[in-house]
Amino acid sequence: MKKKIPWQQRWTKFLRTEAKPLLIMVLVLFAFRSAIADWNDVPTGSMKPTIIEGDRVFVNKLAYDLKVPFTTWHLAQWDNPKRGEIVVFFSPADDTRLVKRVIGLPGDRIELANNQLFVNGQPAKYEPLASKTINEIPLTEQPTHEFASELLADHPHPVMVTPALSATRTFGPIIVPADQYFMMGDNRDNSFDSRYYGCVARNRIVGRASTVVMSLDHTDHYLPRWHRFFTSLP
Repeated sequence: MKKKIPWQQRWTKFLRTEAKPLLIMVLVLFAFRSAIADWNDVPTGSMKPTIIEGDRVFVNKLAYDLKVPFTTWHLAQWDNPKRGEIVVFFSPADDTRLVKRVIGLPGDRIELANNQLFVNGQPAKYEPLASKTINEIPLTEQPTHEFASELLADHPHPVMVTPALSATRTFGPIIVPADQYFMMGDNRDNSFDSRYYGCVARNRIVGRASTVVMSLDHTDHYLPRWHRFFTSLP
């Protein structure tokens, strides 16, 4: 008759032979996401029309530096964010992870006058925005917005404003402090950004957002927006 193995022994054997490798794999996965690469779900429209609700963006955490996994401690640094890049960072207001565009670098003079952006006294240039980008916004909403392509440091990117909203359209001028960055959303009249919580310290920046890896339409049963999968961010 086969001897029955007590459950305590079976549980110990499971932990030793099965659970330990699984735990190691999970720790490696989370360490990878913490220090090397991750994705960020975008639940709000503060970066419209560049990033829309339901987009999930790829975050390159090695774009600027290497951090100790699960911390903000820097092991090494080889680059800094450039003006016009989209970055993910922890908000100075409440530590929420946000996605915004870098508008001002350390030492820059930033001013906004009726939604006209000035960097170091130079006005940003604005050109008509391609209809392909505008059409990412539902047709019923488009008449309430104004769209443009903003040229910032030879880095053109979409922006939009909503005249009917009460918003901070005039701001500054301010000088961006050392080791800090001025962030703004591309949805200029509906973005909680550096106009409200101030500049963002360098050590709060998680990484650079470069690609929409997938997109789900929250207004249509979370159906995939296939045309947005694996598209580069301007």
